[in-house]
Amino acid sequence: MRFSTDKPKTALENPKNLYLHRLPLAVRLSQFTSRLSPLTVAVCWSGEEPSWVLVKTSEEEPSGVEGYNIFNIKNVNRVKLKLTALAMGCSDNSMELDAEDSIVGLPVQDLPDEEFSSVDLTWTKLSNSSGGTDDVALILYERVDDFIFGECSNVKYPTRFHLERGRRRALGSLKKFKSDDYLEYKHYWCSFGPENYGEGGDILPSRKYRLNTRKRAARPQSMRGCTCNFIVKRLYARPSVALIMYKQRLHVNKHGSICHGPLDRDAIGPKAKAIPYVGSEIQRQTMSMIYLGIPEENVLQKHIEGIERYCGSNVKGAKLASQYVRKLEMVIRRSTHELDLDDESSIRMWVDRQKKSVFFFQNYSDTDSFVLGIQTEWQLQQMIRFGRQSLLAVDSTFGVSKLKYPLYSLLVFDARQHALPVAWVITRSFAKHEISKWMKALYDRILAVDPSWKVNGFIIDDAVLEIDPIRDIFHCPILFSIWRIRRSWLKNIIKKCSNKEIQREIFKRLGQIICSIWTGADSVDAMEEFIQDFIDQSTFMKYFNECWRPKIEMWLAVMRSLPLASLEACGAVESYHLRLKLKLFDDSHLRATQRVDWLVHKLTTELHSSYWLDQYADESGMFENVKDEYVLSTSWHRALQIPDSAVIFDDEAQLYAKVISQRDNSQMHIVWNPGSEFGFCDCAWAMLGNLCKHVIKVNSVYHKQKSHPSSMSHLSFHQTLVTLWQNPLDDSVDLDRAIAWAGQMQESVQRLVELSSSNDIGGVVDNLSLKWVVKKSRTSIGKRPDAFLALPTKMSDATPKRQLRHKKLTVRPELLPAPP
Repeated sequence: MRFSTDKPKTALENPKNLYLHRLPLAVRLSQFTSRLSPLTVAVCWSGEEPSWVLVKTSEEEPSGVEGYNIFNIKNVNRVKLKLTALAMGCSDNSMELDAEDSIVGLPVQDLPDEEFSSVDLTWTKLSNSSGGTDDVALILYERVDDFIFGECSNVKYPTRFHLERGRRRALGSLKKFKSDDYLEYKHYWCSFGPENYGEGGDILPSRKYRLNTRKRAARPQSMRGCTCNFIVKRLYARPSVALIMYKQRLHVNKHGSICHGPLDRDAIGPKAKAIPYVGSEIQRQTMSMIYLGIPEENVLQKHIEGIERYCGSNVKGAKLASQYVRKLEMVIRRSTHELDLDDESSIRMWVDRQKKSVFFFQNYSDTDSFVLGIQTEWQLQQMIRFGRQSLLAVDSTFGVSKLKYPLYSLLVFDARQHALPVAWVITRSFAKHEISKWMKALYDRILAVDPSWKVNGFIIDDAVLEIDPIRDIFHCPILFSIWRIRRSWLKNIIKKCSNKEIQREIFKRLGQIICSIWTGADSVDAMEEFIQDFIDQSTFMKYFNECWRPKIEMWLAVMRSLPLASLEACGAVESYHLRLKLKLFDDSHLRATQRVDWLVHKLTTELHSSYWLDQYADESGMFENVKDEYVLSTSWHRALQIPDSAVIFDDEAQLYAKVISQRDNSQMHIVWNPGSEFGFCDCAWAMLGNLCKHVIKVNSVYHKQKSHPSSMSHLSFHQTLVTLWQNPLDDSVDLDRAIAWAGQMQESVQRLVELSSSNDIGGVVDNLSLKWVVKKSRTSIGKRPDAFLALPTKMSDATPKRQLRHKKLTVRPELLPAPP
């Protein structure tokens, strides 16, 4: 490998000018050549300063210039980078070749190994638009994951490559294309970069002095400024082939020094060179298990198994891993949320250290409110994965009375339809312009990774919440969830009314007031009648008149204008709300609830780790107890465990239903008002104001009987379609488009019902209609059909471009100058 074509032959011909010795060098290069212990270095001196460095890579005596790798050290950083490449054992045969202008003619490499890395590939230099060159290689697209896993399995530099950004094109969108144009574009970066959170070290804002510590601060556990990154392009001309473009193959920082791994002399912890550094995934797994209280023996076993996936088994490594787990457990137990005595200064310090986890930050001022938007890298990936062409939900205004600033949680529904938090926003202001700021920042962050990402619906739970920013930014329909109002009413009914019969009758009448929106009854008359009938319940009526009567019309208006979400979505959001409440409002932390840094610490450590471990246990099959608890964490999934035969209805008027307990067959739970979302159950879980599994199961069996009325969500959707038909739009084309959209939605729902209720998938496929396609649209064959992609989400999307161009060129007559 030659790094320079100029060879100092005079230095080799004259032994007096050549100084050979073993490492380390007694020159200024010793700080980075100390890792080249098996090599021999020759330094050519020009006066008092070294001008050339010759590195011999073999133990045999070289014959002339051919036995050395030659460096000109006029540029010290360049020499550091090249010597680091030798320390890593990188071979770059492409340095001897001229840079290519095109990838045409490059062979597609298909290695027989199950996993392979950059060392196993033959690289070629390709000229880029900036005037430099990139290392490129062609592999099969289906083996990209094998290449990435091989790159992560480097023993000297264990790491994970995260998706920094991505783009995507539709096949057939380009009429003219080059050989290296992409169908899919993904930019991967080492998880230890590109930012460096170890820089800085300023004096704390609340201190006027620097602490006198014996040792300097340890290196951060991630984000060390690593510049190693590569691009994967799925070629537009050859979709089965992927082009790998390495921008930087070395795990070094911007100064050219190794920044992580066992060769990093500044690595955190004792004897860091004796064991490879723990990757972010293994560390997150270990931290999550410690937070959940899993025994230390099990934590250590899983930790060692994770290290052995990259480094192999090692007795000394296992011993050091045990020390690492104990130290990490001690650090977690002793960790504190107070980075500074002042809460505001502590938050600013946390934001500076966790830049990757903050998508929006606005400090308090005379004109702006405090807003902090938190989203970790893992949450971003889950939002892209589960939110694409799916639903988003929100748990708004959590902790209004107990926290310093309320918490706004953005949720997606995972593969099991559990609510998964993908972003947290801490703020007291829910004004329209404030919501637009952080929501636009969040949406732009997602599009930077996946520009084709789109959501199909947004579920809100508060009538006060501004919905215009959601429509303007996400461009999706909005649904309303009644879980919050249902829970609030049920809790206060049980708390303020002692008679069981009165409790269920009040709850039933409140449900009838909401249902009057779609049944045609007058909600105002129903409200006045309700107040007169229960005027003797002074405690509850005082609460109702103060908290709900002034705003009940607003809530009914919102529910009348928006379709309702199903009980499954309500149960998933309520389950997250209860889990969040359990994690935050612990008795030992009640005094810290007025600090924002405490709330941030609880969210990003305990709550985040618990959801990460739930997903990891469900997808990997490990931690069976954690997986079982996660699967049955919602009332909907617990209701699925109850057979239909366990539900017994009253034979006369079906005023109630009995549900046989699955734990004790001699015990039964009674559900009053069956078939309604406001069903009243006498179980202990429902007595806490929660939506229990018995109500969900009774409603499921009740609605299977066609003679019984439909649920509120079904009535809401039906009323929306009827209103659309009775009040047609001014434009007949828009009306036809809306009717076609509704027909597609009905067909999609019908197919989903058939798939879920059928035991033979082949029979359902055979009944699907045959679709004929023309030659122009053959590229769409094989793609997953999606009913929501056939029509634009906004009416403006269907406007022809020619018409828009015409509007731009139109001149207003009133702006023309008057004729002379």
